[in-house]
Amino acid sequence: MTTTTPAPTDVARLRAAADFVREQETPDLLARVLPGLDGPELRAMTERCRFAHAALLVSPPDERALRTELAAAGLSPDGEARPSVVVRDRLAARHGLGAGELDVRILRPAVYGPGGERRAVEVFVLTDPAGSAAAVAAEERAADREAHLAFDVERPDPLVLRGLRAGFLRHGAAPDGGGYNPHEDGTVFYFAAPDETKTPYRRVELYARGDHRDVLAEHLAGRPSSHPAETLLRLLTGAWTTQALAACAELRLAEAMSPSTARGSEELASVVGARPENLATLLRYLAMVGVVAEEPGARGTFRLTEAGLLLREDAEGSVRALALMYGGPFYESFARLAHTVRTGEPGFEDRYGENHFDHFAHDPELAARFDRSMTASAPMFDPLPQHPVVAAAGASGRTVVDIAGGTGELLGRLLTAHPALRGVLLERAHVVEAARTRLGTVGTVAERCAFVTGDFADVPPDGDVYVLSRVLHDWDDERCREILRHCAAAMPPEADLLIVERLLPEDPTPSLATAWDLHMMCNTGGRERTAAAYARLLADAGLTLVGHSPLPLEAHVLHARRR
Repeated sequence: MTTTTPAPTDVARLRAAADFVREQETPDLLARVLPGLDGPELRAMTERCRFAHAALLVSPPDERALRTELAAAGLSPDGEARPSVVVRDRLAARHGLGAGELDVRILRPAVYGPGGERRAVEVFVLTDPAGSAAAVAAEERAADREAHLAFDVERPDPLVLRGLRAGFLRHGAAPDGGGYNPHEDGTVFYFAAPDETKTPYRRVELYARGDHRDVLAEHLAGRPSSHPAETLLRLLTGAWTTQALAACAELRLAEAMSPSTARGSEELASVVGARPENLATLLRYLAMVGVVAEEPGARGTFRLTEAGLLLREDAEGSVRALALMYGGPFYESFARLAHTVRTGEPGFEDRYGENHFDHFAHDPELAARFDRSMTASAPMFDPLPQHPVVAAAGASGRTVVDIAGGTGELLGRLLTAHPALRGVLLERAHVVEAARTRLGTVGTVAERCAFVTGDFADVPPDGDVYVLSRVLHDWDDERCREILRHCAAAMPPEADLLIVERLLPEDPTPSLATAWDLHMMCNTGGRERTAAAYARLLADAGLTLVGHSPLPLEAHVLHARRR
């Protein structure tokens, strides 16, 4: 008969953390966390940081139970529990929830070290474990991902922080997130401890008082700390990366390569029609950015990586068309970015003499490439068939209207997931024909779909669910209000509107939406927006934002209804 050891209670875990904190000396602990750290480097690091706390996540049923557990573990049950922005955001991202769906608090009951140093047990408290956070609490208890030990940085400044980061990375630690907490005015840098670490904690925190988001951005991007001039030089070569990927796509280099068999530049050059020595230079650069990999022990031969596979035209989720767009017309329009910032006129219009959509409509080949490029972000649609609004419509055979739905990538997914659902796709004439052809190859989807040629003034009435996917960010606020008013006029009183967009963060947190905001400004005259900005636009059109939830690729789906 086998027996299993019961999982330790929160009281036992709190007591163990307190005992650990009481026993540690900073130099000894640093040497155990980073094996190989000794001599002058250990002394220098000890002068710049000190052991401060050990942390764990608990999930008591209520505030009273939390205070009882703290007292039972020999810790002070007093003290204010403040919001923990960093851990809340980590949990939300890990479990696919909106940050507003979780309430995570932090408190630090004092513990004293061997020399009387004031330290703490950092306790993260996930409330509502019996409600919406129950699954999160159970999984986090099993994995214990938020458990860590922490060092406070003495007299933090960018030079000290970069030096400490470099030391951690040099001895095998790896970046593992972080953030700025405005409630405490403190910046947190998390690391995964090296495999050889000699403590029970697998994560380490450096905590610096103040706002150090410039260094944090390097940490979150996984970049080593560097001289400011080196940082700028790396940033300035971003255009070279865009063109290297576009050249790879144009040459169809990914189609000529294999993820399992390495090939040399001469052999590949004969396949793609290139000069071997020049192709070798391109391959070395592509290896540096992770698109191909040089074969160990066979210098000069390369194989395709998982990322490189996506540059094949026939790959699921292919980004080949996107690479050609970003290396082609969008690349040229971005050369006019300063003009856009000065005048407000999109760089695309300055370069091509007409707006983005008219230009593509006049060039069928370019229009088809643009439509294909839009499918590169299709993974953001994966959760949408299970959205409650769509699921309810699918269960009762209702109708989804996809406004400016492109070639039907999203609508096809919804109709495939719900065989009783009917669809209507509204698009321009040349796109409607492409959508009709594409959806005609997807089971019986085309038989349940009506195709309507028109623009935003032609939104079909009497639908049950209306969808605007990556549409509003193409336009300025006034045009968005106009589009939303057309939707509101067509929607029956009980209809729902789903809007798929990236949301700008309310704080300076790094985000894909910030990059796309620049892209939309330069290429279409549009913009990304915060959830609050979308709520205002919806209200101006007689609609109400009910809520929003995250999607893959840092997108969100916003749910609105008529007032």
